[in-house]
Amino acid sequence: MPVPARPRPLVAGNWKMNGLRGALKELGAMAEGYDAALRGKVELLVCPPATLVHAASVAAVGTRIAIGGQDCHAEASGARTGDLSAEMLADAGAAYVIVGHSERRADHGESDATVKAKAAAARRAGLVAIVCVGETRAEREAGRTLAVVRRQLRGSVPEGATPDTLVVAYEPVWAIGTGLTPTTADVAEVHAMIRAELRKIVGKDAAPGVRILYGGSVKPSNAAELMAVADVDGALVGGASLKAADFMGIAGVYR
Repeated sequence: MPVPARPRPLVAGNWKMNGLRGALKELGAMAEGYDAALRGKVELLVCPPATLVHAASVAAVGTRIAIGGQDCHAEASGARTGDLSAEMLADAGAAYVIVGHSERRADHGESDATVKAKAAAARRAGLVAIVCVGETRAEREAGRTLAVVRRQLRGSVPEGATPDTLVVAYEPVWAIGTGLTPTTADVAEVHAMIRAELRKIVGKDAAPGVRILYGGSVKPSNAAELMAVADVDGALVGGASLKAADFMGIAGVYR
């Protein structure tokens, strides 16, 4: 049986709670560096704060850069003051939405079940859900990394997910914004486990096509090494996605 081809890589930028309208000039600079050759090798995605989703989607027209949201509510509408539905993000021009980021899990007490409901909502609205998983430093030091990530994955990925509705992002919590990264062997071990679990969750035929991103202090200086690891199909980039030069330096490893 032939080995399935690796999916087209995805380099996604998560701007978090950063960026006013002037930050969209960085999107323009990213577009300038996203030439035809690079477009053929890697997909780019930028997830700005919700206030910029529509403006970014307009600015990105014709650039082939996708725009996404950073979170959504599980319900399509209702008395949910301050929340945004997946349908609202899609209406604003988003194609993706991040769900279950460790900052949402920690700061807002989101459970795996909540994340799963949000991922299902994304699919309902025609968005691709980027489901985030990852262990804390204490969990890693206790030797529980694989168990924690496996539990999160099983509890957060909705039934019926397919490669065109699901991306998984492994982000060790202790590596986010700290400058620390796991060894490539550590990354390979976790991503291999995620791929194996996906075979059980979405099926052996679909699992090879689900992109698994690595996130956590990804920068131009370490991107090539991390992106070369087996079962790493791109990156979820935080701080380095705020500047076009850094973000495109990461995407450029695929040239």
